[in-house]
Amino acid sequence: MRFVLASHNAHKVAEFDQIVASAVSGVSVTGYDGPEPVESGSTFVENAFIKARAAAEHTGLASLADDSGLCVDALSGMPGIFSSRWSGEGATDLRNVELLLAQLADVPDAYRSAQFRCVIAVVVPHTSDAPAREFSVEGVWAGRISRAPLGSSGFGYDPIFIPEGYEVSAAELEPATKNALSHRARAIAELAKVLGSA
Repeated sequence: MRFVLASHNAHKVAEFDQIVASAVSGVSVTGYDGPEPVESGSTFVENAFIKARAAAEHTGLASLADDSGLCVDALSGMPGIFSSRWSGEGATDLRNVELLLAQLADVPDAYRSAQFRCVIAVVVPHTSDAPAREFSVEGVWAGRISRAPLGSSGFGYDPIFIPEGYEVSAAELEPATKNALSHRARAIAELAKVLGSA
C-alpha cells in the first residue's frame, strides 16, 4: 500500500522513511509537496488529522500525518503542540532549547521528567472497493530534561532529552538506536499492528 506522508520537514521524512521500511512490510511512503493546512487543533490528534485529511484531499491517496512534540511534566505538558514554535515567531531549534532550559533552570533534577509524544493519523479515501477509513495511533518516549545541550546529532529538543534508561541525550545516540527507541518508532510500530491486521 502506498501512503503520502503529509510533511515538508526533510528531517521527519527521512526519519519516518527509515523506520517505516523496517517496521511495515509492503507499505511505501512518498513525500508531499502540496499546501500545508493551518494546524488549528488543540491536541496532537486533531493536528495530525488536519494534515492527513488535507494531504488525502490534495492527492487523492491514502495519507499519513504525524504531530509530535515534547511534553515536560514540570510545565504541565508544555511545550506540547507548540514545541516547534515555543520561542515565538521565527523560532529555531536553538532558541526553543534555550528558552526551555531557562524555564526549567530552578527545577530540581528529580522533577525534570518529560516525554516525546507522537500521534500518527491515517486517512484512506473511499474507493469503489472500500469505504473511507480514518484512525490514529500514538507512541510515547519517556525521559528527562538535561541541564545543558549534549551531542550534535538529531534535531529539535534531542540534545536536552535523556531517554529513560540512558545517561546520554537523544542527540548522542546512534541514529539507528534513536530510530528504534523514539516516539515515532513506537507510533509506527502501533501503525504496523493495525495495518497488519487490516
